Amino acid sequence: MARQPPTGTRVVRRINTATVLDAVRRGTAEPIRLTELVELTGLTRPTVAQAVDELVESGWLRQHAAVASSHLGGRPAIRVSLNGRAAPVFGLDVGPHTVTAGVADLAGEQLAVVRRSVRQRGATHLLAVIGEVITETLAAADVRVGDVAMAAVGTPGVVDGENGRILFAPSIPGWSDINLVDHLRGIFGCPVRVENDANLAAVAVAHEHAGRGTLLAVQWGERLGAGVVIDGRLHRGAGEAGEIGFIRPPGQPPRDGHDRGPLERAIGAEAITDLARQAAARHPGSGLDGVSDAAAVFTAAVAGDPVALTVVEQVATTFAEAIAPAVLVLSPDAIVISGGVARAGDILLDAIRRHLEKLTLTPPTVELSGLVEHTVLTGALRMALDRVWQHRLAT
Repeated sequence: MARQPPTGTRVVRRINTATVLDAVRRGTAEPIRLTELVELTGLTRPTVAQAVDELVESGWLRQHAAVASSHLGGRPAIRVSLNGRAAPVFGLDVGPHTVTAGVADLAGEQLAVVRRSVRQRGATHLLAVIGEVITETLAAADVRVGDVAMAAVGTPGVVDGENGRILFAPSIPGWSDINLVDHLRGIFGCPVRVENDANLAAVAVAHEHAGRGTLLAVQWGERLGAGVVIDGRLHRGAGEAGEIGFIRPPGQPPRDGHDRGPLERAIGAEAITDLARQAAARHPGSGLDGVSDAAAVFTAAVAGDPVALTVVEQVATTFAEAIAPAVLVLSPDAIVISGGVARAGDILLDAIRRHLEKLTLTPPTVELSGLVEHTVLTGALRMALDRVWQHRLAT
């Protein structure tokens, strides 16, 4: 007969402690009683009490004032809750024009978000902005740099999924020469993960659409990319899965040496504004006169302006024709659009759906993410949280 490990060993205690912590994590936001933890975990009361004592001492749980039991003569019930600040995480969304940072606690609540413009091009200036944003965000969240348990970063370009090295980022000169993982590890002193920004947007969308088979998560704003999620897991392929911004739209000639991919140049947020200005120049007096951004184009289209509707139709046609081959190959359950263009609403979605129906066999659902412009940051914080919990609950 195989010898069973004795109860009370270090391994068993670690397993029990992880089980109790996970039960608190998955419970309600309200403090939970020991009797409830006994029911949730199937462990004995003394074992749960021992695990709770260890978790309170280590700072992962908070103990609340005991309340009288509902049973006559019963002992006051001990209650505990998750201490969200035991291991806060840091997220960064780094782009050529803006840097957005955030801090979240263990429950996923965002403690602070800071967004700053990047006024000069180049890796050196961008690193300086990142440093300033990190300092400002930590101060706003009242979190010390040494308390951060994990940091995750979204960046444009192709990123090595194994070591986080940036292999190709034409929109930021010199960016691929920087070892961003080592740089940030030197600041935080904790594990750091660098990912393609669209992949992190896909992580956020997958969390938002839990259990939704295959998703093509499109991040569409000043940048244009996508991430592929299959059964809840990010699919990287050989490293460039989802780089739809580099698809060349039908009829567009190749252009070498540009800092953006062909599709991004054709229908990114800046391109939509340019298309609207060109249309306004051809049709004086239209609702696009003086248009300043892509949002104004969609607002005019919703109001029924015929010139704006023509621009939306052109954008939807280009997107559908470029994305249709990926839909035929992947057969996703849904295409979920986030980023600034997601504010367009049904006026753009309806046009995309209409064109995809003509170009695909089984058109997927096309919908907007509720996260809109903070999708990459949300994905960074989600990835960091998942890593912290995986490490803490590992037995």
